[in-house]
Amino acid sequence: MPREKLKVIPADVTGASGYVLDEQVGFLLRVAMQRHTSIFTAEMIEGLTQTQFAAMSKLHEVGPCSQNHLGRLIYLDAATIKGVVDRLGVRGFVTALADPKDRRRRAVALTERGREVTEAATKVAGNITAVTLKPLSADERRAVATLLKKLS
Repeated sequence: MPREKLKVIPADVTGASGYVLDEQVGFLLRVAMQRHTSIFTAEMIEGLTQTQFAAMSKLHEVGPCSQNHLGRLIYLDAATIKGVVDRLGVRGFVTALADPKDRRRRAVALTERGREVTEAATKVAGNITAVTLKPLSADERRAVATLLKKLS
């Protein structure tokens, strides 16, 4: 992803007396993410981490794919996705198959157990999202999702 040049921050974000941390979008996103992570960790089944769940969910959605492609789909670098896939493999949730599109490569795929766990975890994830967004109205929930997609 290309880096954007930093621009001068408008006065309404910095406040009259200068930089106000509690008004900065990065700080607010981190605090919201910490809250969501706490809810996720408390509720998610099988001790799945957010990245493990994302990998399994994406595999359930798109089917077998290369490890690198899976990493790109869920915005993880090559080293991170390798670790995630390795840990999921040890737990019997994913396996490596011959890539149907390229015999020289291997494709990561959910095992039957991985499919079962993903389907159960997806139901839990829906509840996690609902709890995370509970303080917001329905219109605010839609707005947050729309704005976060624009930032992604």
